[in-house]
Amino acid sequence: MTGQKTERLMLPIQGMYCAACATRLEKVLSKVAGVSHVSVNLASEKAQIESDAKIAPAAFISAVEKAGFTVPQRTVTLQIKGMHCAACQQRLEKVLNREPGVISAVVNLASEKARIQVLPDVADTQLLQAIAKAGYEGLVPDSTSNAAEQPKRDTDRDWLIVGAICTLPLLLPMIAGLWGAQFQLPVFWQFLLASIVQFGLGWRFYRGAWAALRVGSSNMDVLVALGTTAAYGLSLYQWLLQAHHAHLYFESSATVITLVWFGKWLEQRAKRQTSEAIRALQALRPEQAWVERDGVEQWLLLAMIRLGDRVRVRAGERIPVDGEIIEGSSHLDESLLTGESLPVSKQAGDKVSTGAMNGEGLLWLRTTALGEQTLLARIIARVEQAQMAKPPIQQKVDQISAVFVPVVLVLALLTVTGWYVFTGQGEAALIHAVSVLVIACPCALGLATPAAIMAGTGTAARHGILIRDAEVLEKAEKINMVVFDKTGTLTQGHPALSAQQVIGISEQQALQIAAALQQGSAHPLGIALQQAAEHQGLALPLLSEIRTLAGIGVQGKWQDLDYALVGGQGLIQRQLTPDATLQAGAEQQYQQGRTVSWLIAAEQVVAWFAFQDPPKPEAAAAIKTLQQQGIKVALLSGDHLQSVQQIASLLGIDEMAAQVLPEQKAEAIVRWQKQGFTVAMVGDGINDAPALAESDLGIAMGSGTDVAMASAAMTLMRNDPRAVADALMIARLTSRKIRQNLFWAFIYNLVALPLAVMGFLDPMLAGAAMAFSSVSVVTNALWLTRWHPAWAVIRES
Repeated sequence: MTGQKTERLMLPIQGMYCAACATRLEKVLSKVAGVSHVSVNLASEKAQIESDAKIAPAAFISAVEKAGFTVPQRTVTLQIKGMHCAACQQRLEKVLNREPGVISAVVNLASEKARIQVLPDVADTQLLQAIAKAGYEGLVPDSTSNAAEQPKRDTDRDWLIVGAICTLPLLLPMIAGLWGAQFQLPVFWQFLLASIVQFGLGWRFYRGAWAALRVGSSNMDVLVALGTTAAYGLSLYQWLLQAHHAHLYFESSATVITLVWFGKWLEQRAKRQTSEAIRALQALRPEQAWVERDGVEQWLLLAMIRLGDRVRVRAGERIPVDGEIIEGSSHLDESLLTGESLPVSKQAGDKVSTGAMNGEGLLWLRTTALGEQTLLARIIARVEQAQMAKPPIQQKVDQISAVFVPVVLVLALLTVTGWYVFTGQGEAALIHAVSVLVIACPCALGLATPAAIMAGTGTAARHGILIRDAEVLEKAEKINMVVFDKTGTLTQGHPALSAQQVIGISEQQALQIAAALQQGSAHPLGIALQQAAEHQGLALPLLSEIRTLAGIGVQGKWQDLDYALVGGQGLIQRQLTPDATLQAGAEQQYQQGRTVSWLIAAEQVVAWFAFQDPPKPEAAAAIKTLQQQGIKVALLSGDHLQSVQQIASLLGIDEMAAQVLPEQKAEAIVRWQKQGFTVAMVGDGINDAPALAESDLGIAMGSGTDVAMASAAMTLMRNDPRAVADALMIARLTSRKIRQNLFWAFIYNLVALPLAVMGFLDPMLAGAAMAFSSVSVVTNALWLTRWHPAWAVIRES
């Protein structure tokens, strides 16, 4: 018997269908290092895992997913109170990651939130208790209230005023001495005023220090509490046990605490500004709406509204749900959703999103999405996800932060010992050590990255640019090639049927069959065919066995004949050659930059349809802006070579790949990467998803499909190609701010700590410098909130 404790974990499993699944999973989990026994129960869909040492659930989840199964998870976001520095953040992450059932935990010092990935059976109360044991307070955000936060009394400011009132009299003799005046405040009054500050304002630091020490850790509170207590205690000792003329340091301890408190107050105010974009988005959600049911209008909470409900929106009101206009027309202000400053015209049949402001008209909507499924909710979730994420550089900073405070404590001990040994002056030695403790607080280090990320991603979201995670910021800096999809990205995406040619069939019949094949399709060319047939008043035949061929076309059967509508690639795959007359007519269309679709009947090419889809008015300016930034631009399309060449020539693009299937688009991206380019791919359709995923940075146009948006690292809510340059710019600026902040945070400590050790820094000056370092880092990040897209600046001027 070794007496070694056995760790047990119960893991829920999804995707098992038979005993063979359970057996395979047992074998896979048994191979994880450290596992002693595994039992998988098919009926309960759970795996019980026993190990000789504690193993993170993430290791088991990875093994389960590789075996072809999934582990259900949920994400918990908690508000945290009581964190003051990077050491607090590090300790809380360790505490949460050690909790049973926690897969991963990320704590953000700037937003004061923890994002925790857990197994489904982990209760919020378990997490809150773990946070409390670590010395902090955890709160579950109220998701039912959409109202903006109510202003609260600023108690920190009140305490700051008390501290300033008590500290200023202690500093007056020093200030008066600058002008030659000599007077001294009675020692008892020095003691009284300093005690109010030490145990009034300072109680916050004592409480935080005790919470840290209780769990065997250290943080900023330990440094401040230890340093100011040393100065206060030395003064008390000098006063009570030594000569009345001994020098006292009551003013130093009080000033340090007041300055640190002042710095934290300024820091909190600045941090609130970094999250202003999220609060502005959250404030867009109305709490109630007018709903018509059974002919009766009711004023209902959003939680009571159902899909399909008729919702009334009057002029001047915000859209309460995602829906489709079924009656009325108006202009909607969608600036906070898309970044587009001008109102957008909307009428029956158009889709609208929660949070948009209705202009002058009365609208009736049919509800199509509610709650977390609305576009606004997804935007907020995307921004919060990005703000909570850590870029690779932050992981190195975290490693430094984890050992920073213990190193400073050792350095302070060496300082007091060294000064006393070499000078014999215990009083001076202690004061120099106090300076070391006070100036080395790692606040700036902990705020440098998250403050910049919150400000940058929030500003980007305000202008319709959604960034998926912090790693994207570093990738965006390296982009030297942008590849655009053609249809709907650089072109207007609303093609119209401009010409057709047939052989062996009438033009009307060809259009009827083609439109019938595309009936119900959301593809731009399919819509153009349906609109053309409707405009001519043609009745569409009923086809059978309709089947979509991804990236190629669509096929179906009518009157015992097989029909197919395909692009140029479809002809190549079927090894079909059109009649010379049809081929010549199609070539003329290609030369004019038009897209051509071919109609096939019983493996014979019988017609073509040409579509005109001109470039967007902003496309040429978007390409030119990128090229001026030294970025190479390429065009990628499944369309015919001549059609793609025509568009490329119009827009000034010299690199392209045409007639490519969806999987070939991804291969084209890889080919450019092998040439040494760091590639960003811009697309908006399902067929762009492979290329978006393969590229170094996928950028989806918000007007596109959910599949494209899910595959992309960035999403542009404004359907404007100029936003691509804007997205790269704000990402680069944010990454630059992160580096600037980290530089100043590190250089500050590298310069200040040696000065404090050598005795060149007074504790009061050290306190002021420490407070300034945190505020400067957050203020530097706030410059990102002043950024505006180049196109918006031009428009406003």
